[in-house]
Amino acid sequence: MKTIYAICFICVTSAFASCQWGVTPKQDKAVVKDTLNYSYKTVHERALDCGNKPVSACTVVNIKYPVFEGQKTLNDSVTRKLTSMFAVDGKPDSTVELMGKNFLKAYTDFRKTDPKSAMYFTLDSHAHVLMQDSGITTLDIGGYSFQGGAHGASATFFINWNTKANKSITLNDLFIDGYPGKLSAIAEGIFRKNEKLSDTASLARDYFFKDNKFALNDNFSVTPLGLKFVYNQYEIKPYAAGITELFIPYSQLKSLLLPNSVVGKFAK
Repeated sequence: MKTIYAICFICVTSAFASCQWGVTPKQDKAVVKDTLNYSYKTVHERALDCGNKPVSACTVVNIKYPVFEGQKTLNDSVTRKLTSMFAVDGKPDSTVELMGKNFLKAYTDFRKTDPKSAMYFTLDSHAHVLMQDSGITTLDIGGYSFQGGAHGASATFFINWNTKANKSITLNDLFIDGYPGKLSAIAEGIFRKNEKLSDTASLARDYFFKDNKFALNDNFSVTPLGLKFVYNQYEIKPYAAGITELFIPYSQLKSLLLPNSVVGKFAK
């Protein structure tokens, strides 16, 4: 079965008294301590041929994500990210529930073409609230999917939400005009240090950067300490290398940040 993974590049360790950082509720009940109220919803489906098989040996869909009270635009953004991440045949579904049903249908169709196959599919996705305060809500959206082939795929994306403006936060919302080149230079310095590369070492052999030149993507999360960027599998390295994280502390970004940006309070 030919499967197209439509991974759309759309677009941390500290806690503050007025926010929650990296905390997932133990129970699926409403969270009322944060600025935006939300509760976690779970979609769990098993293929019809699972029988009494354990989850580890059966085609299963497992998706957990927050639903925010009275926040349609944010909820729609979460849904789009989840349904686009591992879209079957490159076609995102309109709801998370429909995504689960269509994933199981794809497995059923596969079984019809190869009834003797012992292979099973997996879809395990999530959206978690990482941080929330009076101005920002940050979510991690990721998971793993196997739909046939040599191996599965994992991915991590983020939503950084301006709760007052009711919109996604982009890099343009954080930095002054003309920032891209300077930000990229800062990021490349950190990248080369992390990868143990000299300032002049070529990126041609081990990386997939266009024209063999370092490039910073826009897949980032806002944290209290800095901006965390993530390159997913195949983006800049072979599959076996997994994801690559790049963390830029605010101390290196101060000269580029807009005076009144939503992260200004963290960069003081």
